Amino acid sequence: MTISSAAGVDVGRDWLDVAIAPSGRHFRVANTPAAVAGIPNRLRRAGVERVVIEATGAPAARLVRTLAEAAMPLGVVDPRRIKALRLAEGRRAKTDRLDAGLIARFALIMTDAVRPAPSPAALELRALSTRRRQLVEMIAAEKTRLKQAFEPILMASHRLAIRLLGEERERIEAMIETRTSATPEDRRKVELLRTLPGVGPAISATLLADLPELGTLDQKAIASLAGLAPQIQQSGTQPGRAHIQGGRPCVRAALYMAALSAVRHDPGFKAQYQSMRKAGKPAKVALIAIARKIVVAANALIKRNQPWNPNYT
Repeated sequence: MTISSAAGVDVGRDWLDVAIAPSGRHFRVANTPAAVAGIPNRLRRAGVERVVIEATGAPAARLVRTLAEAAMPLGVVDPRRIKALRLAEGRRAKTDRLDAGLIARFALIMTDAVRPAPSPAALELRALSTRRRQLVEMIAAEKTRLKQAFEPILMASHRLAIRLLGEERERIEAMIETRTSATPEDRRKVELLRTLPGVGPAISATLLADLPELGTLDQKAIASLAGLAPQIQQSGTQPGRAHIQGGRPCVRAALYMAALSAVRHDPGFKAQYQSMRKAGKPAKVALIAIARKIVVAANALIKRNQPWNPNYT
């Protein structure tokens, strides 16, 4: 959809630089709750129809939540796409203000930049899912340190840390369970996803939190968002090779774990995996193929509102 005005925001820990295209207007505000709260009205007064920011994680979280609550058309894009536009324009200078202007121009010309903004509840679920992953990683690190410790006092410390982190993980998981069952629609999605081999409470929560587009896209688009779509690299007479790249790492990791479980316990997926291995596919390539089948099946389940059956694979 063609628009007449768009905004780009360069996000920093302390400051937000906002540029508007094509007018070239610019303003800077502190990255604080009070200052961020006034941005939507300021953008509306300027006639902005689309806002784009780079995916920068925690520093952008407050702004994303504020714009989502204000129902502003919002796009959170891969920084590599912005960098590609800078290279295409032949620009070398880089400041926060120039970056905001670059993002604004990207927002103006890229019609695919905006996707449905996540609701505050979805953002909260995503934050909880991220925290759970952090706790799992910390527990794994402490278990590794425990194996390397020999002094009884250190071993006791590691065991205590593992226990406390485990209790906190259970608390976060209970909060995730509550939020994924908050509405009949959410409960139905969870029920459908858990009919898939390899998909349990943690993976279904990750899919709901970090892949909210499930059920709204075609199978190629959903696989691409999950980072599981093969991308062909070919030039001249050299044979093309396909590699997965991009997408959402946390979703890809969750689906890979689902694939590991599915090929061990589900006869259908196990047979497909073994067939690929016999055909000469490396184990990791075969598992990625199974993970791609799982996310495509998950997308179909949500779209059709029907539980999984082997015909989806």
